[in-house]
Amino acid sequence: MEFLNTIFSSTANEAVVNLIYIFSSALFIIGLKMLGSPETAAKGNLISALGMLVAVVVTLLDQSVTNFQWIFVAMFLGASIGAIAALKIEMTSMPEMVAIFNGFGGIASLLVGSSEYLLSSTDSLGILIPTFLTVIIGGLTFTGSIIAYGKLSGRMNGNPILYKGQQWINGLLVLLLLFFGFEMIVNQGLVFTLNWQVLTAIICLSFLLGILLIIPIGGGDMPVVIALLNSYSGLAACAAGFVIQNNVLIVAGALVGASGLILTNIMCKAMNRSLANVLFSGFGAIVASGTSKGEQGEVRPIVTGDAYLILEAASSVAIVPGYGMAVAQAQHAVRELGELLEGNGTTVQYVIHPVAGRMPGHMNVLLAEANVPYDQLIEPGDINPIIESVDVCIVIGANDVVNPAAREDNESPIYGMPIIDVDKAITTFVLKRSMASGFAGIENPLFFKTNTRMLFGDAKDSITALVSEFKS
Repeated sequence: MEFLNTIFSSTANEAVVNLIYIFSSALFIIGLKMLGSPETAAKGNLISALGMLVAVVVTLLDQSVTNFQWIFVAMFLGASIGAIAALKIEMTSMPEMVAIFNGFGGIASLLVGSSEYLLSSTDSLGILIPTFLTVIIGGLTFTGSIIAYGKLSGRMNGNPILYKGQQWINGLLVLLLLFFGFEMIVNQGLVFTLNWQVLTAIICLSFLLGILLIIPIGGGDMPVVIALLNSYSGLAACAAGFVIQNNVLIVAGALVGASGLILTNIMCKAMNRSLANVLFSGFGAIVASGTSKGEQGEVRPIVTGDAYLILEAASSVAIVPGYGMAVAQAQHAVRELGELLEGNGTTVQYVIHPVAGRMPGHMNVLLAEANVPYDQLIEPGDINPIIESVDVCIVIGANDVVNPAAREDNESPIYGMPIIDVDKAITTFVLKRSMASGFAGIENPLFFKTNTRMLFGDAKDSITALVSEFKS
């Protein structure tokens, strides 16, 4: 390694290093752009990874790095954890894995900012302000992501946790953080005289704030929360880049932060709710005590054989996947059913709602894993204008994104939310294990519509049975 350092230092200077960083940043931007399309997403991910590899290599070869032993140990441990996660984690667990990885990003930034603050004697506002931001954003991202992980994985109750004076307490924590931030930046010694004491106070308060910000958010809003926490992790990394004066970290963090905020905004629009409403409304609690009409009526079950006869005669079928498909691991069976329907002369489309599943793009990832053609994936806005001419809509484990109460019941907590109008199709099959409400806990009048048929049971078993009917 000393030999490599000698070669590197003899052929490059700071300008060359920054030039390579610019090249890495360009790869990040190109990769991020390619992630916007399913056809190019895989290549975009590889290009972004290449950009990060280049940035890591040039950073390690920089003469500011003098000891590589612990760096190599950390790289080995990180690569091992990542490889195990990639190989072991099921696609159904992808939302909670994304949540926990957001937390890792936050704590990494916090550790960078903390070490620089304790080891450096600088009094520059240009360093101290980013240090404070790095610690506070990284800390709340870490604990907030842990809570999100717990709710998504079922290790804690997904319902909102609300208590009297919640917003006042959160406001007090913010004021305390600002006070200790002033202590850190101005170094007045108003409460603590030692740097580590000020830092410890900020870390503890940011951890607590992250917990209290996420526990009031119900499971139905987790896609928005994941996008927001992803943005937070990027902003923390960006601030850390200013702390250690690393240009590529600033660019990468800013890209993640900006894209996360854009995605968060898209998720909020998809639910017709503001970000403030998502963060502070206690959505699940409103549902539990709300005045939604909760339409009841006759449920019309259907057996696999009868469902096959209707599908066999259908000229157009729209498949609407939801989290139930992920739980049942039914995506491959769904793709096979789609292929059989196409072989029978049926037009098949897969309608993906932006907040279907428990993270942004959850259904897209599952269907891509099953090699469903990208050109068959459409959005609600593309199907709703023509849905009355669709012979059969097959709803697989989706609930809130197909709930007509969002359109019909102005007392419903989801009223005004754009949905997939599956109730307007000629016939709608709903595949569910039971009549239980969805993750958000809202009753769905779709189940009682006259054109709805309930196909009860495990989604994979039901789809597999339909496949067998087509093959027989």
